Amino acid sequence: MTSDFPVLEPGWTAQEEMALLEAVMDCGFGNWQDVAYQMRTKTKEECESHYMKNFINNPLFSSTLLSLRKTKDSRFADGAIPFKSSDDPPRPTFESVLSRDMAGYMPARADFMEEFDNYAEWDLKDIDFVDDDSDILHTLKLAVVDIYHSRLKERQRRKKIIRDHGLINLRKFQMLERCYPKEVQELYDVMRRFARVVGPTEHDKFIESHALEFELRREIRRLQEYRKAGIKSFCSAKVYERVKRIREDERRKRTMLNDVLQYIQDGRACQQWLSKQAAIDAGVTPAVTTITVSATGRRSAPPLNLTGLPGTEKLNEREKELCQVVRLVPGAYLEYKQALLNECRRQGGLRLAQARALIKIDVNKTRKIYDFLIKEGYITKA
Repeated sequence: MTSDFPVLEPGWTAQEEMALLEAVMDCGFGNWQDVAYQMRTKTKEECESHYMKNFINNPLFSSTLLSLRKTKDSRFADGAIPFKSSDDPPRPTFESVLSRDMAGYMPARADFMEEFDNYAEWDLKDIDFVDDDSDILHTLKLAVVDIYHSRLKERQRRKKIIRDHGLINLRKFQMLERCYPKEVQELYDVMRRFARVVGPTEHDKFIESHALEFELRREIRRLQEYRKAGIKSFCSAKVYERVKRIREDERRKRTMLNDVLQYIQDGRACQQWLSKQAAIDAGVTPAVTTITVSATGRRSAPPLNLTGLPGTEKLNEREKELCQVVRLVPGAYLEYKQALLNECRRQGGLRLAQARALIKIDVNKTRKIYDFLIKEGYITKA
């Protein structure tokens, strides 16, 4: 085969076209003096004019690139949600909370402080190929090297998944999750492990479709409720929703009235009920208080005040309510909770008798903690 035929214009052979492209790649665009010196068959002016004419200002190439760009834009115009995996991740300070959440990722190096399978290189540190190795030993060393290569491929595969799906920017990822309802967020968390099977756009489309399904099912249930109530127009539906809210408010007020009538002779209970009612009327969420009376008519101790107690910031609202009612300091509750979780994880379930044997406190408090953890889904019954 020969390469002495013209390709783009007479006077320039195919071999010279390839030499020109290689010279521009080696010397850089605009350095026509060195390009001509490397070409040796063309002058500086000839190299510049030919390159600008055929590779920069060629209308055929520009129209082709424009059409390719339009095709690409039209192909991805119907994406699920805006996804930019190339966004620059945050650059937290070393040993900060965000740095630990990002697994020690260093954006400037696009690398982690500790890699996946971080000690894979240890298997190679003592391997040395010498001429007097036997065939079996030589084959064994090659097998170790192949295993090391497969571990490197797995490391790169995991990095690619993290980069493509934008998982390294943890806070941005959590903000995307909060855009969905709670039920869809639970599905998002469960289906996260399958993100490695598909690309980021396909995964987002899958989650978006389930979010749409959830919205449709909720609307269907609401329409079924309207039909069951005999409503046939949207105007009547608005009236129905307004009356429904009023009815719920009145039912809550009656429940609170029944509570205060039950403890009508307790001045403290009446005062707390009045404070709660004033908070509701003002549009403020009332503080959770629980007042109980024993069978002998004696009043129990008031709820525990958690203000300033260590460990309170680690509790959610329901756990704070439990500690107030049971009168248990947050630090002790967290220790009991961790002990019950470890025992449940070890045995696959937990009975109340086992919880009482594990926590040496009042049996009634143990039952309340046990029932609370069961209700919240932290532990399961054996």
